Amino acid sequence: MRVIAYFIDGILIGLPAFALGVVVLHAGYATRAGINLVIELTYFGYFWSSYGKGQTIGMQLLHMKVVKTDGSLLSVTGALLRFVGLYLATIPFCLGLIWVGIDARKQGWHDKIAGTYVVSNW
Repeated sequence: MRVIAYFIDGILIGLPAFALGVVVLHAGYATRAGINLVIELTYFGYFWSSYGKGQTIGMQLLHMKVVKTDGSLLSVTGALLRFVGLYLATIPFCLGLIWVGIDARKQGWHDKIAGTYVVSNW
């Protein structure tokens, strides 16, 4: 379910980033990557934090949310820490993301770094 949520979020981030980078700015690859990173930071920083109630749009559709290990919502700083952890988790062949399927608490490396869980919101 988390993969599907990330896929939905990826489309919601990728389309505007592509449109802004290619159609509006006629930017090269490096500039488009920078634009995408800024949009990702803003999107995940907002939605994973208490401002977005711990739910990206993809997570809202699938009734999931991110909470700290004590059950409270993340601050923007905590959400950004989780985002950095997400990037770090992808470096070794996405092993840090695959870890969700191995870990007893269903935490990826980014969850462990930020002290978070993804819970069902049914």
